[in-house]
Amino acid sequence: MKTTRLNAGLRPISLAALVAMALSGGATLAHAQNFPITPTQRATAQQTAQAGIPVSELAPNAPDEYTVKPGDTLWAISRLYLRSPWRWPELWGMNLSDIANPHRIYPGQVLFLDKTGGRARLSMRRGTGGSGDGGTVKLSPRTRQDTLTGLALPTLNTALIEPFLSEPIVVDEDTLKVAPRIVAGNDNRVLLARGDRAYARGEPTTPLLEKAGPVNQFRVFRNATPLKDPATSEILGYEAQYLGKATLQRSESTQTMMQGGKEVTNVVPATIDIVAAREEIRAGDRLLAEPPRQLLSYAPRAPIDTITDGRIVSVYGNAVQFAAQNQVVAINKGTRDGIESGHVMAILKNGETIIDRAGAEKETLKLPNERIGLLMVFRPFEKVSYALVLEISDTPKAGDLLVNP
Repeated sequence: MKTTRLNAGLRPISLAALVAMALSGGATLAHAQNFPITPTQRATAQQTAQAGIPVSELAPNAPDEYTVKPGDTLWAISRLYLRSPWRWPELWGMNLSDIANPHRIYPGQVLFLDKTGGRARLSMRRGTGGSGDGGTVKLSPRTRQDTLTGLALPTLNTALIEPFLSEPIVVDEDTLKVAPRIVAGNDNRVLLARGDRAYARGEPTTPLLEKAGPVNQFRVFRNATPLKDPATSEILGYEAQYLGKATLQRSESTQTMMQGGKEVTNVVPATIDIVAAREEIRAGDRLLAEPPRQLLSYAPRAPIDTITDGRIVSVYGNAVQFAAQNQVVAINKGTRDGIESGHVMAILKNGETIIDRAGAEKETLKLPNERIGLLMVFRPFEKVSYALVLEISDTPKAGDLLVNP
């Protein structure tokens, strides 16, 4: 078991520093510590550090103390303390001078909330009983030992979105058309599953060839569905249906042979092995190279620019109309609109248009839009993004509005 020794002269640390942790799909603590704090986040923290935040900004039932537990998520803990959990830099600023590294957070730390003078400040203490300096106690140096993978506290439950970092993909209209395609299965198999061998080829000008380096791995896709903006009807991209993964065993080649006294050159398709299958794979399905794994920071925060005409485009999944909590949706905002991983938006239910039949004259009325939840972007593309529904009080659906939280 791989272990690391930690300096247990633990310094006081704020809760909101927790939310700066990165969701890295099982990244080690060493990776998590390297994620930067943006200038905007640091400036907010420095401003708030002077006096804390108003007690009115705290959640109604914010606990006086809370012990961080294995299995906690940073979003849930931040929600305990703030009405708006994406405003983590302000909590971080409550004791900015005590933070050596806001990404270094351990289960077992005890968070202590000080609400004197109408201002809220947060610090860390261990064990029971405080000191006279606002809840911070001085710790004697000692050594603590634990596994690396057990230390990092994720922003969200990694299992909720990790599959979507590799499975669905948004492409332009031509990407799948020119991607290598499966042409046949071994032993004339029509439907392919994990463990089956198959054959594939690229376009005449771009044959499917092995590349130097690690094993050449591909994702298998089918049926690129257009994603249409509910507000403008613009085609934002095409969502490719993820089917599984394949590894390239032999490159595509050519073979020259004599037929009827003539020399004929035939294409020999590349050989692939199906190593994962969510659905049955067949001839005609397309291959896209597996991209390198990225470690991204998912620090929840409001978009800097005001969101206008934000809409939910679709709910991910076959024939799914309504979104539940912890479900993934596509939205009509992407990198071209300044959207980044971690941006939080409020979901508004579009108020219906009704006829007022109770008055003297029948009149058309537009009911107000109602806030029904929150979502957080975790995978932006140019014109569209995937987001996780964090909280709901009603059932979001395609066409619902999105605004700054």
